[in-house]
Amino acid sequence: MTVPSWLRPPADARPAAVLVLFGEGPDGPDLLLTQRAATLRKHAGQPAFPGGRIDPGDDGPVGAALREAHEETGLNPSGCDVLATLPELYLSRSNHRVTPVAAWWREPSDVSPGHPGEVAAVARVPIGELTDPANRLNVRHPSGFAGPAFRVRGMLVWGFTAMLLTELLKVGGWDRPWDAGRVEDLPPDVLALAARG
Repeated sequence: MTVPSWLRPPADARPAAVLVLFGEGPDGPDLLLTQRAATLRKHAGQPAFPGGRIDPGDDGPVGAALREAHEETGLNPSGCDVLATLPELYLSRSNHRVTPVAAWWREPSDVSPGHPGEVAAVARVPIGELTDPANRLNVRHPSGFAGPAFRVRGMLVWGFTAMLLTELLKVGGWDRPWDAGRVEDLPPDVLALAARG
């Protein structure tokens, strides 16, 4: 996976990791996503991969990604086979350098929102829904910046998560042609939550 220059993190960015968990779900191959609680100060209400900061006690990005996923969704980390760590990406809004950890859900476990102050919802999103052209669009911020987005399972997935999903679909060979000219403004409620930080 090639990282464009604007996504390469500076040395002083704080280390974090996310778990990109592939599984075989009831509706075919899927990915695990969470929706962050609307009460959070940063990234409130946004769909995301499970994850967070790498703590001193973690075994690097892999340990952090599995720990955070357990805390946020209740999944059993022992049922996950880690496949690879992907290149670090810069999340400028919170000054984090994020390592995506790709894993296979060999033994799926029940999942549900962990701490209610952090996670509002958990969803296994079929890859078929993510690649469906009807669910793909670009969203525009009032600054004029537009980026990829997905409408799946009642969520608008945008920002860092949508960008990473877009790259993963390309790298995995799952990408399908879609109307990149479909551009919508970010909804006011999403903008209000994003304005917190």
